[in-house]
Amino acid sequence: MKVPSPGESISEVEIAAWLVSEGDYVEKDQAIAEVDSDKATLELPAEESGTIQFKAEEGDVVEVGQVVCIIDTSAKAPENSEPVIVKEEKPAPKPEVKQQAPKVATTEKKSYAEGTPSPAAAKIMSENNVESGQISGTGKDGRILKSDVLEALSKGLEMPIQKGWSNSRETSRERMSMLRRKIAERLVSVKNETAMLTTFNEIDMKPIMDLRKKYKEAFAKKHEVNLGFMSFFTKAVTEALQLFPAVNAQIDGNEVLLHDYADIGIAVSSPKGLMVPVVRNAESMSLAEIESEIKRLAIKARDGKITPDEMTGGTFTITNGGVFGSMLSTPIINPPQSAILGMHNIVERPVAINGKVEIRPIMYLALSYDHRIIDGKESVSFLVKVKEMLENPDKMIFGSKDPKEILLGL
Repeated sequence: MKVPSPGESISEVEIAAWLVSEGDYVEKDQAIAEVDSDKATLELPAEESGTIQFKAEEGDVVEVGQVVCIIDTSAKAPENSEPVIVKEEKPAPKPEVKQQAPKVATTEKKSYAEGTPSPAAAKIMSENNVESGQISGTGKDGRILKSDVLEALSKGLEMPIQKGWSNSRETSRERMSMLRRKIAERLVSVKNETAMLTTFNEIDMKPIMDLRKKYKEAFAKKHEVNLGFMSFFTKAVTEALQLFPAVNAQIDGNEVLLHDYADIGIAVSSPKGLMVPVVRNAESMSLAEIESEIKRLAIKARDGKITPDEMTGGTFTITNGGVFGSMLSTPIINPPQSAILGMHNIVERPVAINGKVEIRPIMYLALSYDHRIIDGKESVSFLVKVKEMLENPDKMIFGSKDPKEILLGL
């Protein structure tokens, strides 16, 4: 079997984890490995049934088209050496078929102690400091599968108390994943190749918080998705980009490439690291459509199922460091884009309102931009427009009906 191409411009991948063991019998289309590209993690399915022999180890970087394993198709599926053990009474639950040995109840040649993680599960557990005792395995003999770990993490798994310093002088080394190496390479190139500058402003979040409080139940009931802040920011950004197209453009050689659409990248945290899935044509979406698409992409990123195509081609990016408690930061541009908007945490602060001091929920915003293509006037005006629309949600839409209800699609 050769490594298939995960997408355009990807020439090599890293073997993240083998999902089977050397010499195992595998079925056609069974997931046998996970491979990391510089954009996403993908599963590698078996092309034929037979016994497998590895030609690459976990952690190896291999080129697209390189042979990574050999499947002996002349091998027969192992027969049950024991009397008829009633394991076939569980034929139906096939959602986990990717992680388990296929249909034949005896294709797994070895049994595992309860709580033993699969290679893919063990890798994610190590990255997130999760212990076997915190997760219930649904695989054969109680084996912990990748899906079990991801489900536990998504439900807010309570992490163990971190151990204190051991007073030793030991050090350890960990290999950087291909995704992390690519992120490092891109961030350095941005700092070296762009004239990056950041401008700041602050947002009074009370109007949007009041709007959410009033309509969140009706919104969730009608659209089957929660109303969050990200949809408001995405909507405000697309409206501002229409007024200041240079913020939505990029440099291509000696030319400026202008976009008549807004594909907004939304930075999300995943077990693999920071990923930026793209909401296509966000300028034509309603708040409900934006929320649904962000939720869909975030779940795929969390589960490691997002594709390279879903993370390429954005024209502008929004990142929210506030969910981790950041008060202020200078986000780095996501190339080849020319600007990125950074959201931060919401803190009650004293502000002057009509000559009086009031306590309001304030968020600081930061816009980092490439000064080669965006002038200071455009960047500041863009951020002021975003602030204006967020503090006056009615200005995002027009119509005779109650503007807030039109905006929410009620």
